[in-house]
Amino acid sequence: MTETEFLREADACLQRVQDIFEQAFENDELDVDCKRSGNVLEIEFVENGSKIIVNSQAPMQEMWVAARSGGFHYKHDGQHWRNTRDGTEFFETLQRLAQEQK
Repeated sequence: MTETEFLREADACLQRVQDIFEQAFENDELDVDCKRSGNVLEIEFVENGSKIIVNSQAPMQEMWVAARSGGFHYKHDGQHWRNTRDGTEFFETLQRLAQEQK
């Protein structure tokens, strides 16, 4: 994947994550506050102050997630972002992480 392709995929991923959490907030499913600065998206769970941080790492061509349960790295396989350790899909894991943060 070229750097340009990575940056496009990473930006789309960050935007999708932000959209998902903002929609969950609007639907009264989660009380979260999303803040994005460049390639870093911070999702704060208002009730307990915990955070999930999602950011892109262009030199590694990875998406990184930091959550209460740990840190995770994801590479794009052409269709999905996959965990570099166990192959799990990014958005499936993100849903589980969000439930654990509440």
